[in-house]
Amino acid sequence: MISQPLRFRPILKSLVWGGDKIAAFKGIQSDSSHIGESWELSAIKGSETVVVEGEYAGLDIPKLSALFGEDFLGKHVVEKYGCEFPLLVKFIDAASDLSVQVHPDDALALQRCGKRGKSELWYVLEAAEGARLLSGLSKEFSKERYDQIAGGPEIMDYLCQHIVSEGDVFFLPAGRIHSIGKGCFVLEIQQSSDITYRIYDYGRPGLDGRPRELHTAEARDAIDYRLYPDYKLDYQRTENQENVLVSCPHFTSSFFKLTRTVTKSVCELDSFVIAVCAEGEGSVNGLAVRAGDSLLIPACAERLVMSPGSPGMTIITANC
Repeated sequence: MISQPLRFRPILKSLVWGGDKIAAFKGIQSDSSHIGESWELSAIKGSETVVVEGEYAGLDIPKLSALFGEDFLGKHVVEKYGCEFPLLVKFIDAASDLSVQVHPDDALALQRCGKRGKSELWYVLEAAEGARLLSGLSKEFSKERYDQIAGGPEIMDYLCQHIVSEGDVFFLPAGRIHSIGKGCFVLEIQQSSDITYRIYDYGRPGLDGRPRELHTAEARDAIDYRLYPDYKLDYQRTENQENVLVSCPHFTSSFFKLTRTVTKSVCELDSFVIAVCAEGEGSVNGLAVRAGDSLLIPACAERLVMSPGSPGMTIITANC
């Protein structure tokens, strides 16, 4: 049985739009530049995160899933996904605008590549003055109009822009057009999928100097063309209790603003729990954490014990 919290070595990704916030936020040294993403917990092939300390040091998430099965993942998780770890957690630092993009849902991703789709959640850790995110449509849009403007800047006229600040949360179900804008530093919790259809990229080159590939044809049938009344999540921020951010078929994520120790029973979840320290410091199930740390608590753990230091600690959790 494996029940202790696990810390993993992050995988830093250099990207054309990346900045310099991630290493400092996590308190680590890096010679890399343009660090756009830190993959905190990942089972994506070629980017599997590895335990850094303790009895299971050196094992990556797929090996832990295969070795411990239901004890690690949870019975209902195994029934749904087998021993495939279903989530991916990242920090994202946008020093310039990310591409305008969309992700397919499970059905389309399975049909096209035999993989799962990608729904995701953004929690804004920090935002420069005037920083914005793009999420959803601002006016009526159709496949026919998309065909006319695909790959060009006119797509921006149809997207809903949101000026953001620390603590803002957006849920992006598969099919929603979106982009993270310059000056945004974000925690992303998503389905374990690396399928992204890039719709528009401002005509800029990648780090290799060549134009980045667009996926306008693939995106056409992935887009949700419906208008919605709101795209930003409104959530409670009550101290020292669980505040659910989103509960969808793929994951549940919650917000904890802690000024004292809070214990949550997790037996009934029948799932692993991911705990990300977004602010402050303290401990989770006895393991010290600071802002920028991400832990995984195996499914067989009975409780989640979060103890803040002074003056407090913010934890974002996720489970399936």
